[in-house]
Amino acid sequence: MPGDPLQSVFGGETPFDATAFEIESRAELDTHLAKRSLAGLIVLGLRLDEHPPDFAGVDVGQTLFVGCRLAGPAVETDLIARGAHLVPPFERPYPTHPAHLYTPEELSSGFAQDGFAGMYDTRVYGHFLEHGGAAPDLREAIGQRLHDAGIDNALGKALAAWVGGHDARGAVGIMGGHAEPRGSAAYRMAATLAWRLAGAGRLIVTGGGPGVMEAANLGAYFTDRTADDLSAAVDLLAPAPDFMDHDPYTAAALAVRGAYPAPAAGDVVGRLTHGGLALPTWLYGHEPANLFAGQIGKYFSNAVREDTILRLSRGGIVFAPGWAGTVQEVFQAATKTFYRTDGPSGAFVFLGVEHWSALPVEALLRPLLARSPHGDQSDLIVVTDSIDEAMAALTH
Repeated sequence: MPGDPLQSVFGGETPFDATAFEIESRAELDTHLAKRSLAGLIVLGLRLDEHPPDFAGVDVGQTLFVGCRLAGPAVETDLIARGAHLVPPFERPYPTHPAHLYTPEELSSGFAQDGFAGMYDTRVYGHFLEHGGAAPDLREAIGQRLHDAGIDNALGKALAAWVGGHDARGAVGIMGGHAEPRGSAAYRMAATLAWRLAGAGRLIVTGGGPGVMEAANLGAYFTDRTADDLSAAVDLLAPAPDFMDHDPYTAAALAVRGAYPAPAAGDVVGRLTHGGLALPTWLYGHEPANLFAGQIGKYFSNAVREDTILRLSRGGIVFAPGWAGTVQEVFQAATKTFYRTDGPSGAFVFLGVEHWSALPVEALLRPLLARSPHGDQSDLIVVTDSIDEAMAALTH
């Protein structure tokens, strides 16, 4: 609806034809209504309660309406009687079947008026906690699973569009500590590496949190700008280094976006090019939204989110300094590489020789990957302090 900050997530005004059998916008729906048939199609997350369409005389046999808001019970009853199937939206502060991935503007909606506590992202996190957190009640669990299935679907279509003009192995994951302060040497290194990778046509994929993850999306956000611009942006962010100080941290990010606006992106590929992809989770909803990613697939399920990040990062993974969470991701990725669960893997680049020498990661990984049933893969491991060496490993 006009003025709704989540209009694109509920199903926006722009036709979106990534798949022949799914309808994700009102304009696309109207095209099919003019042909008098929705038979066998799937209508995703549209607001059809305002300016309701006329379904009279339209074939709705085997049409599946998922998460759509219809004009009332009479319309729902009529559609079902004529052969349609309805999965109704639950009354939740989030769409139970988002049509598209989120944007930074949508997640931060409400900040200007009510600060961090009033942001869409924060309000959904509050709802998540009120309904059991990681162990929700049944009704909430169904709503969350529907939401995450919608994110999966939207993510698949967004990546298919991106791969259409790029190498399918061009997605590079960047992992690292969520507590890395803005302005630190590790933060700047991650931002610079991501800036160079994005400039080389790679899709930057992160876990969507603060610290190294924000730095990586920031670097990709500045892909069309100079290294001096990127450095100046980090300088602007540095006075608000601690993500737990929510309001100034978020305000600093929005100020940088205001000073360095993203180019007007007409499609999902343009948005992914400028900022990359972030896949955060409301399990860690106390962490402010990463506002530099071009597209954001925010999940309730952390397990699905973790696997998805690693599954997508077929062009290699950068592990900047981090602790338990990052080390967990290292070995999750190693398992996938060992068995080639998702196909051949790119390099494992460990940024920060001192940090990774203090943890026995390399000593464990090399003999493990050498014994892969698909042949010795220990040569994928690179431990370095050099951005040039990292770039060579990830772009050869």
